Amino acid sequence: MRRDLGDGFELDDDRARIDREEVHRYLSGESYWARGRRREVMDELVESAARVVGLYHDRRQVGFTRTISDGHTQSYLADVYVLEEHRGRGLGVELVRFSVDEGPFAKTKWFLHTADAHELYRKFGFAEPGDRALERWSGSSV
Repeated sequence: MRRDLGDGFELDDDRARIDREEVHRYLSGESYWARGRRREVMDELVESAARVVGLYHDRRQVGFTRTISDGHTQSYLADVYVLEEHRGRGLGVELVRFSVDEGPFAKTKWFLHTADAHELYRKFGFAEPGDRALERWSGSSV
């Protein structure tokens, strides 16, 4: 599924089109949440994702999202980014809209962990977890 955003920008969920080197470069080197992530791990995450979306400018990848989903009831939005030089144009909004609201998992309950861009995600109904939400971090056990 593709969507033209104008001015040379395009969204596309074709997994084969993802520039894995660029995604790995950004996530492992510039993101706060995946710093140091190994390339083979990133490749496996792209392969096993329910959906990946690329944001492209003149065919060059400038943004990305990854969705994990059971395909029916729950989906998780991960590894969202737009390169800094392309921010401030509403591209992040369109990237999240395309990933969450316009894809095959639009009717599922969505989850997300982030330390920033809360106002962006609130536009799509993301909010602080309610009283029923719990999470377990790796290594936690009794």
